[in-house]
Formats: sequence, structure tokens, C-alpha cells
Amino acid sequence: MLICIPDVLDARQVAYFRDVMSQTVWEDGRTTAGSQSSLVKNNLQLPQDGAVARELGDLVLDALAACPTFVSAALPLRIFPPLFNRYGAGHDFGLHVDNAIRGVPRTSVRIRTDLSVTLFLADPDEYDGGELVIEDHYGAQEVKLPAGHLVLYPSTSLHLVREVTRGERVASFFWLQSMIRDNVVRSLLFDLDQTIQGLAERLGAGDPACVKLTGVYHNLIRIWAEA
Repeated sequence: MLICIPDVLDARQVAYFRDVMSQTVWEDGRTTAGSQSSLVKNNLQLPQDGAVARELGDLVLDALAACPTFVSAALPLRIFPPLFNRYGAGHDFGLHVDNAIRGVPRTSVRIRTDLSVTLFLADPDEYDGGELVIEDHYGAQEVKLPAGHLVLYPSTSLHLVREVTRGERVASFFWLQSMIRDNVVRSLLFDLDQTIQGLAERLGAGDPACVKLTGVYHNLIRIWAEA
């Protein structure tokens, strides 16, 4: 399941992120790469433990909590603290798969990476290249979204970032462990939830069919969720 979610951050928030980022020092992106990924990773990153990354990461988490579509699609149990990267001209990230387990810095918490997230912080006309290419059962999917928009996709997917040839591609990226481990089950629950929301808009949330389907949805969550 690959889902693009618009307007997770608004223009004012994106402008704030970019202003703060412009005043800080970036480091080699390979500092958080695994052994295989480090061979093909060529970008810059905000220091993971730095005050800037922590401040902006908290703002991202607040925005995610206020985004019903994200919560419905991801059903998050744990979210890795958001990281931030920058690709200038000549930067890219070759084909790789994300690590299955991520340890949260300065804690004993480990996260199983069920879903990967990229939150775009630069508009497509600000740079050439830089497409996120995700391989799935239907072939390679290219993603290049407006600033403030987000893409959510299974961490099991092979993916890459094409070379940037002009400008700068700036984004937040992170992983999450879902309450629903199985991607197929999670997709079905998302479809069911979106159908319920659509019916509620047409018929009213108190409509008997909406109430019954909502009960079915939550009972399925009870069966499948890890919490």
C-alpha cells in the first residue's frame, strides 16, 4: 500500500522549517545508514541528536497526530523520531531496503519498521531529479510531491532517490511500527475506514449502517492489533 497524503504541513509551517534549516549545519547522511545503505547513500542530514532535528521532529509528530488520513492508513504504534535530509546537485541514494529494526537513540526502545515515510519540504519546481522511486508488485512508482505532502509506503519495498541535477531536495524521513503488522490487513482496514467516513458524510455518523460498520471496524482492530 502506497499512499500520498496532502497538506500534512501548511505553507507557513514549511516556511518555518526551511528557515530554521537554513541556519544550521548539516552532516554526512551516512551517519544513520545501515551497512548496505551506506554504500549507496550520498546526501546531507541534520544531526540526529541536534536541537534543530528534535524541535522540527516534534512539530512533525504533532502534525501527524492531527492528520486523520495518516492515522487511518498507518495505525501507528511507535514512530521513530523524524530525521531530515537534503540532496543538492549530484546527490542521490541508490537502490536499497530500510533496516528491519531501528533503535531510538538514547533509549532502549526498538522499532520494527513496518512503514517508511517521506514528508517533502521542497516543491517540485525547486529542483530537478530527486524522485523517490519505490518498487512494488505493480512496478516502479515515482513520487515527487509538493512541500508539506507526505508519502507512506511499506518498508519492505526496495527504493531509491534519483540524482538531483539542479536545486535542493529537502525532506523529513522516518519509519513507524504499526499496530497492524500485516500490510494486506492494514490496507483492508484503511479501505474500510475510508468507506465508513464517506458513508458518514452522506448519511450522517448516526446512521444505523454507519454505526454497525464502525463496530465491525473496531472489532477487527481488536482481533489484529498489537498494542
